[in-house]
Amino acid sequence: MKRVNKSNGRQGGWLFVFFILAICSFSLTAQQGVEKQNRLRETDQAFFQTEEARRIGDQLLLYQRATGGWPKNIDMTRELSEEEREQLLKEQGRRDDSTIDNNATTMQMIYLARLYQQTGEARYREAFRRGVEYLLSGQYANGGWPQFWPETRGYQVAITYNDDAIVNILFLFRDMMSGQSPYDGDLFDEALLQRLSDSFDRGIACILKTQIVVAGEPTIWCQQHDRETLLPTSARSYELPSYCSQESAAIVDLLMSLPHPDTSVKKAIIGAMKWFDTYKLTGMRYERGVMIDGERTVRLVEDPEAGPIWARFYDLEKVEPFVCDRDGIPRKHLEEIGSERRNGYSWYNSRPTRLYPLYENWRKQYE
Repeated sequence: MKRVNKSNGRQGGWLFVFFILAICSFSLTAQQGVEKQNRLRETDQAFFQTEEARRIGDQLLLYQRATGGWPKNIDMTRELSEEEREQLLKEQGRRDDSTIDNNATTMQMIYLARLYQQTGEARYREAFRRGVEYLLSGQYANGGWPQFWPETRGYQVAITYNDDAIVNILFLFRDMMSGQSPYDGDLFDEALLQRLSDSFDRGIACILKTQIVVAGEPTIWCQQHDRETLLPTSARSYELPSYCSQESAAIVDLLMSLPHPDTSVKKAIIGAMKWFDTYKLTGMRYERGVMIDGERTVRLVEDPEAGPIWARFYDLEKVEPFVCDRDGIPRKHLEEIGSERRNGYSWYNSRPTRLYPLYENWRKQYE
């Protein structure tokens, strides 16, 4: 019989405990990181009365560019070192990274509005107003907005619905015009309110003008439209001119929130909902994070119990779903594109589903 080495057993036990504690510590740290990131979406009034809320607000002022906008994809809630603060001050004059992509600028503005409401500290109000001026300055004469400005590169000049960029601006302007919290008080004056109203109306007009119309019938939108022709256009190599369900759902949500919609708005909503209903995919489920042959991936599987989903992209000619890799070649199946894009992009979504109950109520009121 083989003798058990008790010393090694104890050592292995300690290693096991250490391993478990390390995992728990990592999970807790990751969770705390997510919570800090989400602080910019905080709505609790009590939080905005805390020193932590002010600390984050002051950091947002450091990240704000002289343009009035903010860059994207940065955890602006993480506590900064003195060296980082000095570097941010040096970067405030940048003109090439202010954007409305990935919720940038509008998210920081909403936070600052809530913080000003609770503190009354003028620096937050002034930063918010600079953000408003930035948004107003970027609007094209046709009512659309680019993705970045004042300096843009390549596809960034297109009218950008991708990731709800323009919709986020218009929802913010709508809420400001309503005077609802936190946009009450002296956050802005009547003169600015009129400019917001004019900008909002032009933004809605642009949405209606860019809606893809086929045989006289309005359908949905592309993720981006040419700023001159207003036609669907490409962005990154895998984002081709197409019908785009995900962003179009947000646009319809915005349109249905308009009080007293005119005939053109009604027609746009009805046409888009008809399109969603016609091209929904049933009996299929979009799975993320599944392990196949040792690789974490995504896939479509048959599921008769699954609710409807939509491809993110449908081609403009046959209205058929497609996916695409960085080579710019549309393909029918997820398995036909590389792992990097297959796992790094949202190819299917259920976003239009939440429109249906809203649409039923809207029809009762306005049809």
